[in-house]
Amino acid sequence: MFRARRVRVRVPVRVQQEIDRFLGIGAVQIAELELDGGGVLRPGPGSPPVTHGEVFVLVRRGGRPVGTLLGRVPEGADPKAVLLALATREHGGGPIASVSALAVPSVTVVVATRERSAQLAHALDSLLAQDHPDFEIVVVDNAPVTDATRDLVTHKYAERVRYVTEPVPGLAVAHNRGVAEARGEVIAFTDDDVVADPRWLTELTAPFAADPGLGCATGLILPARLRTPAQVLLESHGGFAKGFTARTYDPYDPPADEPLFPFTAGRFGSGANMAFRTAVLRAVGGFDPATGAGTRARGGDDLYGFVRVLAQGHRLHYTPRALVWHHHRETWRDLETQAFGYGAGLTAYLTAVLVNRPALLPAFLARLPRGAAYARSLTASREADGGGSAGAGGDPAGADGGPAGADGGPAGADGGPAGAGGGPAGADVPGGHDSRTHAWPRRLSRLQRRGMLYGPVGYLRARRALRGVPLGVSGAGGAGVSFAGVSFTGVSVGDRGDGSVGPREGSR
Repeated sequence: MFRARRVRVRVPVRVQQEIDRFLGIGAVQIAELELDGGGVLRPGPGSPPVTHGEVFVLVRRGGRPVGTLLGRVPEGADPKAVLLALATREHGGGPIASVSALAVPSVTVVVATRERSAQLAHALDSLLAQDHPDFEIVVVDNAPVTDATRDLVTHKYAERVRYVTEPVPGLAVAHNRGVAEARGEVIAFTDDDVVADPRWLTELTAPFAADPGLGCATGLILPARLRTPAQVLLESHGGFAKGFTARTYDPYDPPADEPLFPFTAGRFGSGANMAFRTAVLRAVGGFDPATGAGTRARGGDDLYGFVRVLAQGHRLHYTPRALVWHHHRETWRDLETQAFGYGAGLTAYLTAVLVNRPALLPAFLARLPRGAAYARSLTASREADGGGSAGAGGDPAGADGGPAGADGGPAGADGGPAGAGGGPAGADVPGGHDSRTHAWPRRLSRLQRRGMLYGPVGYLRARRALRGVPLGVSGAGGAGVSFAGVSFTGVSVGDRGDGSVGPREGSR
């Protein structure tokens, strides 16, 4: 009788040391602190009351997010008193902008999901508690293998949630199905693993009422849990947050601090918290079905949407007032999968943009020299923090935040961590917790670089797998916009001054 031989997999010493350091990272509590009215401390969504130890705090003023901090409550001390003193010192000054009185547009919320009914229920509960006056929710069940999602929606939420099935796997395909089903003037996307703040939808759609030329809006993403080393490590390097300063990206006035604009799409936001004017998204053809989680491209569908909207001459606005709490992945293996997926999704999305809009190639090539230098500067920043850099070797893609959906499932449309592309995303991302006290493992950086090499191949394989399947959204086309003299479509266009976009006078 033969006995099977046990095969031992030898882990390199350096990788094992990184894993050992990783396993030593302790849990962090989540809390919210309202400064107005003498201070009100409450635990984060689904979290227990705050006790002693480290606490990640979202600071609010007048109910609106203004920053975060990482504080330590000594044993026996009053958590509210300790954290209130810290928050007042760091975030207590300055005026708070008033809430807009403009009527918000109607909106369709699309949640793509696959076999995660327990998480989906929490997400739907938070969405149904929104204070927006006119919204609908559409759940897209992507390539289901059981009836769990259908049963949940039809039995518990049938009166307020529409259920549709998309049999072809892939996050972009599922989102395009949502675009086809949408009835609202604006279409918002979030994930099945988030908890939405009660004002999320109102704050995310308000910019569309204020700016007729706006095509897309994105919002703030903070961690719902910091219980495992993987969650703490990811958030300590920026997480998915893009800061607490509102910003508008205008294709006719490219930002001076973004040398790769608009290709640094990871700076703009993430797929778990984004909205588009429905007519605009349909006009650009929706999302490329060969991108996104659930395909061989592994991600990038949200970034593709951002760039396509900007390239058509529409503005994009980021608002930290529109908040969702996201459940980060929990294990080292999850981080390895994410790191590879971020790299793959990044170059896959760039490939998708250039394949679908070849006229973008001159604009992309024109930005490579400055982009490479920018990426190297960010690489140096991360190396100084003791971790490997995803942008090593001067890859210009390293200037970007990681793309969406690196978890391999169609529901996980997370924008990449703020520093995943080779460096920090900004000094205020996300507040005091961005101290980088935990070194970014070189193993994860190497996996991301490998993903970048794989991304174009993965995208082309995904396109081949979908050949002959009509999965896009009809209506793509129209003139594009030029950036710094490089036309996106060969037609120079500009703002006509009334909020609409059209060809500049004299252009051909």
